[in-house]
Amino acid sequence: MDITNKTGRRKTAIARVYLQPGNGTITVNDRELTDYFKSEIHQTTVKQPFAILKLDNQYDVSINVEGGGIKGQAEAIRMGITRALVEVNGENKPALKKEGLTTRDSRMVERKKYGKRKARKKFQFSKR
Repeated sequence: MDITNKTGRRKTAIARVYLQPGNGTITVNDRELTDYFKSEIHQTTVKQPFAILKLDNQYDVSINVEGGGIKGQAEAIRMGITRALVEVNGENKPALKKEGLTTRDSRMVERKKYGKRKARKKFQFSKR
């Protein structure tokens, strides 16, 4: 049994994905996918690479995810699964690349600057 280990990141969320041949069980932080992600949209986001390649119920996925919010975690998991599927079979890459799943979304929150209220917002100016 060959286990593939890959990391996916999005904003401040980091997901470690362990992929192995099996019957389609997806476990996130020792919980079922439907228990961890209550929203159908986030569940679909996580399963998107399998749906594109028509590999539903062929791999067991174990995931450790931390940081960020629910959406960022779901997208980080999607990136980790995509990378693992490309490592398993290089022929998977063109289909996943066409859907934009192989590209890391590197947008992060801009840091707060000193002398300002937030990253860019300034304090109210008073002439008198």
